[in-house]
Amino acid sequence: MIPDHIRANFQTLMRAAENGDLALMECLDAESGAPRYVICAVGRNGGEYLLTPFGHLAEGNPYEAYHPPE
Repeated sequence: MIPDHIRANFQTLMRAAENGDLALMECLDAESGAPRYVICAVGRNGGEYLLTPFGHLAEGNPYEAYHPPE
């Protein structure tokens, strides 16, 4: 069962995608310092942009990194 807060975050991500308010940013992993390519929703607060990170793209082949639920 997917938790409610995860579903809410996914809906926010979908709205951002529908509105063209997504960005792909190169960031550094906070623990390892390795580069990560992070999917962010872009919002505005007055004249400033607000970037909300949702996750990073998988390194290598994502089909090898994850197993589907059983």
